[in-house]
Amino acid sequence: MTVEILDTPIEYLKGVGPKRAEVLRKELGIGTFYDLLTYYPFRYVDRSRFYAISEINSDAAWVQIRGKVTSTQLVGKGVAMRYVVTVADGSGEIDLVYFQGIKWIKDKFSIGTELIIFGKPTLFNGRYNIPHPETETAAEFSAQPADPLHPLYNTTEKTKLIGLTGRTIAKLAKTLVMQVHGMIPETLTPEITGELRLISRDEALANIHFPSDNEILAKAEARIKFEELFFIQLRLLRFKLNRSRTVRGHRFSVVGEKFNTFYSTYLPFELTGAQKKVVREIRADMGSGKQMNRLLQGDVGSGKTVVALLSMLIALDNGFQACLMAPTEILANQHYKTISRLLDGTGITCDLLTGSTKQKQRKNMYSLLQSGELHILIGTHALIEDTVQFSNLGLVVIDEQHRFGVAQRAKLWSKSSDPPHILVMTATPIPRTLAMTLYGDLDFSVIDELPPGRKPIKTYHFYESGREKVYNFMLQQIHTGRQIYVVYPLIQESETIDMKNLEEGYQHIVDAFPPPKFKVSIVHGRMKSEEKDAEMQRFTRGETNILVATTVIEVGVDVPNASVMVIESAERFGLSQLHQLRGRVGRGADQSHCILMTGYNLGQDARTRVDTMVRTTDGFEIANVDLKLRGPGDLEGTRQSGVLDLKLADIIRDEGLLRYARNLVIKLLDEDPLLEMEKNRPLAEQLKYLGRKTSDWSLIS
Repeated sequence: MTVEILDTPIEYLKGVGPKRAEVLRKELGIGTFYDLLTYYPFRYVDRSRFYAISEINSDAAWVQIRGKVTSTQLVGKGVAMRYVVTVADGSGEIDLVYFQGIKWIKDKFSIGTELIIFGKPTLFNGRYNIPHPETETAAEFSAQPADPLHPLYNTTEKTKLIGLTGRTIAKLAKTLVMQVHGMIPETLTPEITGELRLISRDEALANIHFPSDNEILAKAEARIKFEELFFIQLRLLRFKLNRSRTVRGHRFSVVGEKFNTFYSTYLPFELTGAQKKVVREIRADMGSGKQMNRLLQGDVGSGKTVVALLSMLIALDNGFQACLMAPTEILANQHYKTISRLLDGTGITCDLLTGSTKQKQRKNMYSLLQSGELHILIGTHALIEDTVQFSNLGLVVIDEQHRFGVAQRAKLWSKSSDPPHILVMTATPIPRTLAMTLYGDLDFSVIDELPPGRKPIKTYHFYESGREKVYNFMLQQIHTGRQIYVVYPLIQESETIDMKNLEEGYQHIVDAFPPPKFKVSIVHGRMKSEEKDAEMQRFTRGETNILVATTVIEVGVDVPNASVMVIESAERFGLSQLHQLRGRVGRGADQSHCILMTGYNLGQDARTRVDTMVRTTDGFEIANVDLKLRGPGDLEGTRQSGVLDLKLADIIRDEGLLRYARNLVIKLLDEDPLLEMEKNRPLAEQLKYLGRKTSDWSLIS
């Protein structure tokens, strides 16, 4: 059997057919034999044990019982109708309740029939029942006993409507496993499986679905987890190796007049040690003759923009242009203002291109860009439009890159005949374990030091009962000349979500801080750009005391005089977002404060988020907590990249296995960088197969 059979469309599996295949594809992402083989159970239930009905209690999850039907009846009318089958086993009675498919089910049960019943009991009106259980007669069960560890599969309402229940998925999986068992091609070398004492892939895929006991299940899980982590590392590190061998980069051999004049004359402050170290790393990369692909991590306010500008000046000194792409107009504007202010008087040209740029301005900008007279272009996704043509693009800086789709980044990357150097920046600290899997093919730089004079932001948590105390504190801060942000999660009231909303909140703030003595601005995403900018400018100039806003101010707003951030309904925000919002204050020399307002009923995760924010300002510690709470799937846009396609492995719980896999890959590629050795053929074949299933965006990171 060859690997191609795994790509057989799922409709050709016995028991599926075209109609079920369409639902499996749309609802569960199962389109081929391979997809079903790797659609793993989320849990297993011990079917070797039978419970007495009298043993069932509120803690019981899934139970298997043996009993005889004592009565059947239709209860209720219309949509409330249900079919109830009462079963007894000598120790007690339990009801089997059916709300759907009654016309097919009601003739299935006869008084006195002995049944094997499997399901999840619930308590209703003091009596236990099992809604829609799996049932078969005792005779049917004896002819084909259930698997000792019964697999449970995730399904959806739409799959259930056409009979694709968890039990049906299990039957289809069993059919497939029996059909292909003994013929699944191996993907790891005997050297690797021997060293780690891993079972074969064929055994693992069979036993992950239908294990005979917990010992073989653990072996199957170990094999599959290792394989997932190993091939992610192999793909990333091989891409990195191949790129360094084959992709030629511009050699920026000069650090010349533009860089040196700016550094010695125009830079208004001393760089931190961390900034200097990162600039040295970037200089070395861009001078190597190989394309730079570097990830620059730095907490909010750590000075990434200045490092990006110094990198651009190196490109300019070597006769190249540079561009910076940001995800929002607010952030692009902020970068433009910062960089153009720093460059004032240097003779270096810099411009801004966003969706709001007028056509006349664009035409002039395009002309200067093509002639090379425009040195630095800053903008949003407008930079990737076909009309934007550079004379000689040498460096691309991408800020908060996870907000861009990979196809957008690829388009920007292709605007130069030879690939430009790439500097990716993020203010979202990335835990080491996630970085190894998501950005394993990039070089890392970290600015882990804040500029001198910055004081750590103090963070407090208040319930609604403490609002008067919070307002008094805000009043004190305003009297000392400070400004305040108040952030809400919604623009308009939602009937389904109980939280403060912007419009109501704005009115409360105005009532508490009435004009003309106090001035309050409002900013949200539904405002026109000109209105937003006008309100932001009023706040920036100090003309308003309080800015009431949504998360539109999460990035790109820099007002050193703002020293207080009040976040309403803080329990509704993720940790990363709370950390970003807090970073809008603490940008001046004064002590800054962040106040988290919440409701009283906090869930466990919400309480953990709030407690973490109060306890620490360390972005990496916060990112680690966030990763544990949310899992890796939603962090840093991993879903869009397809890189982190983990179905069983967990990069937190399996960190040791991840590190081992990475070290093994490094050793392997040192010996056989192109995977040409005969012993490594299975690895090369699997890489090729995985490459067909996902797009390779590695070169544009």
